[in-house]
Amino acid sequence: MNALSEYLTVLALFLVLAAPALVGHLHERRIDRQLKDAAQAALAARPVNRDRTRTRAQKSSSRSTVPSTATWYADGRRSKKLVSS
Repeated sequence: MNALSEYLTVLALFLVLAAPALVGHLHERRIDRQLKDAAQAALAARPVNRDRTRTRAQKSSSRSTVPSTATWYADGRRSKKLVSS
């Protein structure tokens, strides 16, 4: 009789610990299903482009590229390391 009660105790503890993960998993599956249905509905509602022969060429930016602040900061840090060592 003790073995049965210990078995049921372990099973109950497992269910208490696993329940939040199982509920979260079911919630994620429901959200994924809703997203998939919404994507299919959006795809079905989108008009079909029958003239696929004309495609626009991608235009490059006419502005010159300037390094970002992060690049400038990283270059400054590298040069300080080289000087200090």
